[in-house]
Formats: sequence, C-alpha cells, structure tokens
Amino acid sequence: MQAAAMMERRPEEVGEILVKVQEDLRQLRDRLVHQVGHGEGQYAEVIDLKALENAIERTEVGVKGRTHDVLRMINNRVQTLPAVDFTGATPQPRYPEMAPYEQYDPRLGGQSQLIIRPPKRVDSRLLARRPVAQLTQLTKGLQGGGPLTEAPGQMTKMDMSMKAVVNPENTQNRQVMSDSYGIQLPLINKRETKQPSPSKLMRGTTVDHLAVLPRANRVDPQIPPPPIADRDARKGILSLMERGLIPPAAELTLDPSPVKHRVAPLHDPAEMFQPKKADGRFNLAQVKLDVSSNKSLDSMDTKKPEKTPQTADSRITKTPLQVKTFEAQLQPLPPPTTPASTVNFKRSGHRFAIQNGGIRDEAPDFVAFRQHYVLSWGSIITALEHLLRLLRDFAVPLAFINGDKLADLALEFELEKAPTKENLLSVIVNRDDVEAILRRPGRRFLGPDGEHVAAAKIQAMWKRYTARSSYVSYRQRKWAAGVIAISWIMNIKMAKIRKQLKETRLYELDSYRRRRKVFSDSWDKIKQSRRTIIHIPSLGYSQAVRDSIKDFGIKQNTQMSRLCDLRDPQVDVIYVSPVEMSEEMLQYYSKLLGLRPAVESGAVEDQSDMQDRYKIVVPEAFDKFPSHSMCLATHLKYSPQALQRIRNLIKGKEAYIVPGVMHKDDLAVSQILDVPILGSEPEVGHLYTTKSGSKRIFASAKVDTPPGEYDIYSLQQLHESLALLVTENLNVRRWLFKLDDEYMGRGIAYCDVVEHLNCYKWAIKEQHRYGEKWSKKWAHEPALIKIQAEIPDILDQFGVPANRKRFPTWDKFLEAFLSQGGIVEACPPSESVTTLSADMLIEPTGKIRMVANGDQIKAEGPFVSWGLSVPQSSVEPQVLNECCMRIGESCRTRGVLGYFSVDFVTFIDPKTMEQVLWATDLNLSYGDSTGMRELMLYVTSGTFDAENCVIQAPPLPKKEKKDGRRRRGEEEEQPPTPLPRYAVMSTQLLHSNLTVIHYSVFFQMCRAHGIGFDIKEKQGTVFTLLDSFRREHIGMLTVGESLQGALATFARNMSVIHQEISAPNMQGETNFKAAITDIEGILGTTIQNVEREQQEVEAQEEEEEKQQQQGLGGT
Repeated sequence: MQAAAMMERRPEEVGEILVKVQEDLRQLRDRLVHQVGHGEGQYAEVIDLKALENAIERTEVGVKGRTHDVLRMINNRVQTLPAVDFTGATPQPRYPEMAPYEQYDPRLGGQSQLIIRPPKRVDSRLLARRPVAQLTQLTKGLQGGGPLTEAPGQMTKMDMSMKAVVNPENTQNRQVMSDSYGIQLPLINKRETKQPSPSKLMRGTTVDHLAVLPRANRVDPQIPPPPIADRDARKGILSLMERGLIPPAAELTLDPSPVKHRVAPLHDPAEMFQPKKADGRFNLAQVKLDVSSNKSLDSMDTKKPEKTPQTADSRITKTPLQVKTFEAQLQPLPPPTTPASTVNFKRSGHRFAIQNGGIRDEAPDFVAFRQHYVLSWGSIITALEHLLRLLRDFAVPLAFINGDKLADLALEFELEKAPTKENLLSVIVNRDDVEAILRRPGRRFLGPDGEHVAAAKIQAMWKRYTARSSYVSYRQRKWAAGVIAISWIMNIKMAKIRKQLKETRLYELDSYRRRRKVFSDSWDKIKQSRRTIIHIPSLGYSQAVRDSIKDFGIKQNTQMSRLCDLRDPQVDVIYVSPVEMSEEMLQYYSKLLGLRPAVESGAVEDQSDMQDRYKIVVPEAFDKFPSHSMCLATHLKYSPQALQRIRNLIKGKEAYIVPGVMHKDDLAVSQILDVPILGSEPEVGHLYTTKSGSKRIFASAKVDTPPGEYDIYSLQQLHESLALLVTENLNVRRWLFKLDDEYMGRGIAYCDVVEHLNCYKWAIKEQHRYGEKWSKKWAHEPALIKIQAEIPDILDQFGVPANRKRFPTWDKFLEAFLSQGGIVEACPPSESVTTLSADMLIEPTGKIRMVANGDQIKAEGPFVSWGLSVPQSSVEPQVLNECCMRIGESCRTRGVLGYFSVDFVTFIDPKTMEQVLWATDLNLSYGDSTGMRELMLYVTSGTFDAENCVIQAPPLPKKEKKDGRRRRGEEEEQPPTPLPRYAVMSTQLLHSNLTVIHYSVFFQMCRAHGIGFDIKEKQGTVFTLLDSFRREHIGMLTVGESLQGALATFARNMSVIHQEISAPNMQGETNFKAAITDIEGILGTTIQNVEREQQEVEAQEEEEEKQQQQGLGGT
C-alpha cells in the first residue's frame, strides 16, 4: 500500500516501485505457500488463498496500468542532443546503434542525462532471460548507476524505438515518428542493405572503382573521349593517364607552370674542396636512388618517423617534385610528409623482372606493382600468365616487364580474345633482346616441353607433307579427269552442233538451189509482172576483215540509192537498213523519190508520194549485238520481228532478194522468207572474189592481165615468184603485193625492185645479148640466181604498205600476206594510168549484160577507188564490152549469178605505143557504182547504152498548139534528139565538220550557193544521206551535159561545202582536198584529149579537102 501511495506521489520513480512491489509480492506468495504446505497439521486456522491471490493480482494489474501511463508520458517527450561545442558531449560512435539518447534521472534533480546505448554485441534477448536483480544491476552499470531503472521489456522496447528514430533507413522509422511524435515523414522507397554479421569476415575493397576509358574508345581511338568529371580530375594527371582518360601522347600545359625559373648561383671553385658541415637534417630529394637495389622502397612507408623539429623542417623544405604537386591544377595529392613518400612519388613506373619464366612473388618491385593494381589484378594475372608461358616456352633467361603497359594490355584484352605475341612483346622493356632470342631457329624447343613440342612438330610436318603430297596428287588427277571429261563432253556437244549446223547449211543450200532453178524458169515472167525487190546491202566478209573496218554499219549503208529501183513502175522496194533512220533522212528520201513524175514531165508541181511503194526495215538485233561486227544478213536472221514484217509485206507477191557480199546467213534469211536470191552461192562468191580466184577467172576468160603470180602462201615462194617475174619483165619498175581477202585497196603493198637491184644493168645487157632467145627459161638462169639472192633484202628494206592505218609496217603486211595468201603482179610501166570499172549482171536465165561503167577517181591513194565518172571515156566501148562479156561468160560457167564488177587499168605501152587494157580485180557483189547509176537514171529519166557507153536523157516534151490541127503543106516534125549526160558520183565523201550541222541547215547552205538539181534541164547535184547521227559520211552525184562540166561542178560543190563548214583553225578530217586535186588532174587530161581530137578532126578535114582538090584537078 505504501508502494502505491509512493507511486502516486512520485510517478517518476515508477521503475523502482515496480521492482520493489514485484519483489514483495513474490516473497509473500512464497511464504504463504510454504506455510500452507508445512502447517496442515499444526495450524487450525484456514487461510483463504484464493482471495489473497485475487488481491495480489489486482495490485499487479493496477501497477502495470500505471506503469504504462508513466512510460507513455516519458516517451512522448521530444529529446534533443547537446550542442556540438558541448564539452561534455560524448563523441559520436561509428555505428548508429551506439547513438546517445537523453533519459530522465531523479538523482539529477529533475534533469535529463545522456545515456549511450549498449553496443550491438549485447543481445537484448539475453537481458530478458536474466533475473530482475541482475537486470537492475546491468541497467545501472550501463547508465552510470541509479536506484531506479525501467523494466527489461520497456527498456528493450524503448531501445528499439530509439533505434528506429535515429536510423532513417530503418523500416519502422516512419511509423515510430508518427506514433510517438506525430511527425509524418515522406515515404522513401530505398532498398535496405543488409549489414554483414560481425561473426563473418567479408573480403573486398572498401573504395569505389575509378572511372576508366570506355571499351569503345580503346577499340576505336577516333571516337571523341568522354568528358573528365571533377571527381576524376581531383585524382591527378597521373591517375587520369593511367586510366586512359588522357591519351599518353597528349600535350599537357600546366598553368601556372610547376617549373620556376631562377638565376643559378655561381659558387667559388674553392668551395668544392671544403668539407660540408652536417646540419643534422637530410633531404632525399637530393639523393640519387639505386632502383636496382634489392631493398624495397615500399618498406619505408611502413616506418613512421617520430615528429621532431628536424622532420618538421624537412617537410617545410620544398623539392622540385613537391613544387609540381602544389602548383599543378589537376594534382590533388597532398604534400609528402616523409622522405620515403617523396621517393615513392618520384618513381616513374612499375617494373619487375621475369627470370627463366618465373617471378619472385616476394620481390619488392612485384609486390609494389601488385598492390598498386590490386583492383584489376584478376585481368592482370591472366595477361601475366600468357606472358610467362611465352617466355617459358622460348626459354628466355631474363626479361624486364613494364607493369603499367601490362596493366593497360590486360585492360584492353579483358573481355576479348587472348593477346597476340606482338601485344605481349610490347610490354617488355628489353624487347630487342627478347625478340632476338625468339627468332633464333629451334628456340621453341628449348623450353620445358621442348622435346614433346619438337616431336609433335616433326610428326605434324611429316603428316602435312604426306597429306599435302597426296592431296596435290589427288587434285591433279581430279583436275585432269575433269578437264578430260569436260573436253570430251564439249567435243561431243560441239561435234553434234557442228553436225546439226552442217546439215542445216546443206539443207539451206539445197533449198537455195531449188529456188534458183525455179527462179531462172520464171524470170521472164517475173520481169513483166508486179514484183518486190528485197535489198539487203550486207558485207559478208570474213570476221577479221569486218572487225578491222571502221564504222562498219555506215559502210554497209552506202547503197541507199538502191531505193531508186522504183523507176520501174512494176517494182516495189523493201530496203533493210543497217543503221537507224532519223526523221530528217526519211523525209529527204521521201521527197527525192517523189520527184520521179516531175522529172518525167518537167514540171515541179507534178511530185507525188511514193511511200506506199517502198519500205525501210531496221533489224532489232542491232541493239542486242552492238559490238559484234556482224553483217546485216546475220542481224536480220536474229531479228524475228523484222522478218515477220517482211513476210507480211511480200505475202502473195513475187519477190526476190538482191544481196551485197554473199554470206551463209543470206541463205538462212532466204530460207525463212522462202524467196530466191539474185546472187551466187557464198562459197563460190568468196572463192572468186579473192585476188587469186579472180586471176583464175581472167585466165579462163583469156583477157589480158598484169604479169604476176597467185596463190602464194610462203616466204620462199614469194621470193622465188618475184625473182622470176622480175627476170622475165625487166621493164617493170614497181611490183604490187595484194592480199587475197581484202577489199577497196586496203591489202596492197608495193616495192620498186628495179631501182634497188644491183645486178639490174647486168641483167639488161644479158637480155640484149640473148635477144629473141631471152624468152627461153634456160636464158634466165644466170640472171635469176643473182636477182633471187637480192630479193629478200630489197623487200625487207624497201617494201611499203599502201594503207599505213591497216598495216603500219612491212612486217605486219608480210605476216598477214603469208597467213591468208596473196598475189604478186606488175604495176603498169607508165606514168599515165587510168583505172576503170564495169558493172555486170548475170540474170537467172544466164543472160549477161553490162549495167554501168566509169572511170575511177583516186583520192585516198593510187590504189583506192573513191568515185566514178560515168560513162567511161578511156577505152573503146567495143574493147571493153568484149572483155566484160568474156569475163561474164567465165563467171557464168562457174555458177556465178547476179551483180558483179570488174576493175581494169589502161595505159600506153612505152614499147609499142599502143593502148593496153588489163583486168586487175573482180568483185562478185552489188557495188556502190551500180546503186549510184540507178540514182542517176532515176533523176534524169535516162537510159544507159552499154554498147556505146553513152547515157541519154529524154528531151523535154514540146507544148502542143491550141488548135491542135496541122496544115497540109507542113512537113512532119523530126523526133527530138536525146540529151547526152555525164555524171560524177561518189559514196565515200568524208568530212568530220559535217557533224556540227543538221541536214536541214546543210541543204539551206547548198541552196544559198546554187547547189541543187534542175528538173527541167535534168542536171545538177543530188546527195545521198548515209548516217543519221554522226553525219560525217555523205554521197554526191553531179549530172552535166559534158564530162568537164560534171567534174567541175563536183569539185566546186566540195570546195564550197568545205569552206562553209570549216574554219582556219578547224579543218577537220576530210578527203575533199585530195578528191579536188585528182579531179583537177582529170580535167586537165580531158581538155588535152578534146584539143587533140579537135586537131585530129581538123587534120582529117584538111586531108579530105586536099583529096577532093586533087580529084578535081585530075578530071
């Protein structure tokens, strides 16, 4: 009861009251229980134990309730810590569990006292299990003593509450602050880090990892480096360079500079020999350290020198390294405190030695290196193992390693593949010595496992050798078998294809022969009926010749005048063009062909549209084979659309093909279209078009030819043939060499043998000495031997190709001559030589007739025909006709059909002074001159008289009188006389400046200078357009009343065109000038011939007059 009253009076001592009441009640209960148990027989009174226990229980309940009220009152107080400058403050413990808290103490007169919590090692569960007395003593010991303390449970609860209050990371902190003090703290979601238990030892670093250069920058140095944070900058420049944040080769500028310049003091030389007095202090900045010493400098760091005035002074003294430390901006290291730390700071790097493939772990250098790079030691030890293995395998006795480079290498290859040998050698200081050891032959076999490595190497090399030999042999056999198999398969396939092609060619040839027979039987009917002529101006030369022709498509298109076959009203024309036709060209030919009615009537307004009678077809295969140099017949063969169009145009009509130079594909086109060809078989045409083949035709026709030899295929045969020809014809000064398979004078060379023959004079004397017997073979032998000995050197030195573009040197020409064969013939022994051509036609019925003839104009060389003057006026027409008919008959007997042309040369023999006509060349094809003759007859509406070599144009019809009646006395008028006409034509005009103007501008220019054609007079100039894109090539025809007028008009036209399209500094590539020069020479010769004829006529008239006078006098 007293305890209860004391509790009411002094609520602050509730702890002591509770303990005392609990003790009294416990003793009373024990005593009563003891008395009851031992006094059953002695005491008669009965004690009501139940009521006593109830009273004690009520007391305990009341005390407990009061205790809770007191504790709640105490806990609701806001506790504050003393100020920082409070002298009696207890230092803050390391752990939050040791944080101090304020507790009420009645002994201090109502003041609070600062209580320090027990350390964490005091377990509250042990306190709860101890007796109350022990708990009281323990609590008093912790609080510094006191009569009253809290109950153990309340003490524990209060302790846990205070822990939650002072530890913000505690999960109960927010709840306790709200329940006890009414403070609502914000909710912070933060993961709770588990504190390691004191009983378990944890290993690891206690500092955060420093930032290093990212891996992307290490792989690609071109990537901009990351910015340096302030935290990294405070670590110093050396740390930044070691971590790669600053490149090793970067130029650093310290502002202000750590190096201070000052005047160096000059000392007296006598002081050098005076002993220095020790002042008791030392400065290791002036001591030169022996780095190679076995003593580790790191051991100096563990010794802490006593703080003496001397050491203090030594710290104040600044060394050069210390000045750098203080004054550098990015150097956060503190000033050194001991000489040992100064020495460590001055070390430039970590180096250690590897001796015989091993490292001493206790070596100070290695220990210092390991301690410095302890954070990345895992990757370093991996790289170090690779380095040790390399040095051990090659038995390197000693190698010095740069630890810093090794750390960089380990960092670089940490997550990548193993470092290479070159990478490992880069960290070795004495790299040259180590590389010299590694390069020694057999050094790899001196390592620990050298014998096994050597044995494995020998086995591997032997196995490699045997396997390689077997593999190479297998590959060779396999390759040979593959080559044989492929060759055999290709041979079989090629043989099969050849057989099929041969059968196809034979079938096409048989079809050609059958159609030719039918064609010959119905030729007369076809000529009198409506027919369609398919013109295919193809040049079916050999592939080598086609490849060498520049602008091959334009060369095939020089016969655009074939369209003029429309002059026969029964003929329709289909022209297959080898080039694309522009709109300007189509319009020009439409107008040109529409002049036919106007020419016949003499009225310009009578022009008509002829487009329904002719069609121009361009094969589409030109786009598929742009650079194959295929002839037009081949392109047409592989152009199904063009063939189908032609088939539709000739459907139900009589038609036949007029080819150019025959090719095998002409037979294929004929087979596809099922129409005959007015031409020879390809093999026949190629055989007799060659120079040697033409010689056979001329020999069979028995016409005069130049002295020569054909079918020459060897050099010895060439020398022998030439020596024999020179011996037999000593009067021939120049000899010509012609290739068999060439055209238009491209394959000709010449040599003036007589001028360079040393025995020529002697041979002439021998010829005079033998006289008429010189024609005998036995008389030639002495001269032949000497001439044959000189021929090889003469040809090598003085042989000249006529076409330098085709054959630059004699050796090139001789190589081609011997490869395809050729002929040797004499050049006419005269200074005045005229070349003429005759165009012939062998009809399917076998009839032979001359189509045209003319004298050739030379512009590009003495052996190249550039144009013609029609008709020819160099040879008597009867002589020319007789020779041409003989040649035509010889060709007909050999199966030649269609158009062909013969070239002749004529000159005055210096011995007999008679005119000589030699047949020199034969072309079994439709010539350019034949097409130009058709154009001439088309625009003049004339006819060609082959027997007399005359072209006649019909006179203009006279206008009839209006009354139309004729008087009786008038006599009938005589029929008008035909007008003679002469023409000059060429399809080889070339001028590169024509490219810069269009055809419309060109014709305006010609019209301005009076270049045109007069329909009434049937004379003037007509052009043939050959190319629609480059426009460099054109053809021109001039018609006049006389040969001199036609030649003069032709020369004037070329001169005007050249002057109009050329400038002094832009002459361009042209053959106009050479043609004008040759025409002027022909004009001079023509004028002389006319004057001579006039003189002969006058002389003849004078003789006739004299004879008449003599006859009159006699009578």
